[in-house]
Amino acid sequence: MESLEQSAIAFETRKPGSKLKHLTSNPIIAVAAICLAVVIASAIFAPWLAPHDPQQLAPALRLKPPSETFPLGTDAYGRDLLSRVLYGGRISLVIGLGSAIISIAIGLLIGLVSGFFKWVDAIVMRIMDGLMAIPSILLAIAVVSLSGASLKTVMTAIVIPEIPRVVRLVRSVVLSAREEPYVEAAIAMGSSLPKILWRHVMPNTIAPLIVQGTYICASAILIEAILSFLGAGISPEIATWGNIMAEGRAYFQIKPSLIFWPGLLLSISILSINLIGDATRDALDPRMKQRESGK
Repeated sequence: MESLEQSAIAFETRKPGSKLKHLTSNPIIAVAAICLAVVIASAIFAPWLAPHDPQQLAPALRLKPPSETFPLGTDAYGRDLLSRVLYGGRISLVIGLGSAIISIAIGLLIGLVSGFFKWVDAIVMRIMDGLMAIPSILLAIAVVSLSGASLKTVMTAIVIPEIPRVVRLVRSVVLSAREEPYVEAAIAMGSSLPKILWRHVMPNTIAPLIVQGTYICASAILIEAILSFLGAGISPEIATWGNIMAEGRAYFQIKPSLIFWPGLLLSISILSINLIGDATRDALDPRMKQRESGK
């Protein structure tokens, strides 16, 4: 009876309605989702929401306080701060989402092959262990320093340290799935390897990869801001939250808003993504449902 009850609980957590109810029942998660949606919408519609060109220089208007013309004031070059913050979200969010997608795509492919073939696993995992031994920030700075600052280079610098984490996650799922009876039956029936990996093994990785993707997205946004703040990110003239804060640190004492506003949006985005990732993990993990029902 106990095993039947556990199976019923696990089945309930797999139903889309149950997962959606779990995600929306928590008011904190609802607020996080709304905040993230507002940030994303403001970045997408920045060309229509921004009152000025974010690159327009006006030295005569430098460090102006908030006004009707400049709602958040201007920076050290006379550029509208609100416009730069709105446009900065576009680059930062693109880097976060793009890094997550690329990391998961590459890590999924390597992890599937590594977990299914032991001789490949022995080689690949040693390489992954070597990459994970290097701190992410140091590796990212080294890649940017060697290749030059650009959007493509920054994304590459962020993706490289994230791939080993995805590979290890996928590998652990594959090692467990390949011992399941349905996989052994598919092998015994002579199914091709691509078919086995695609139809029987990969579906088991979707839930954990969704959760991992949210953490990679948040981490990528933060790393881009750190790189830009250290002067190793995207070109300073391009508006990103990290670049805006890097330019504003020299004027922090006389105008702290140059760091406050981009830092606020950066914090809201990262916190919201992490909260949604935690909630998604809880909704997709049957063991969380079992623990909640046992209380």
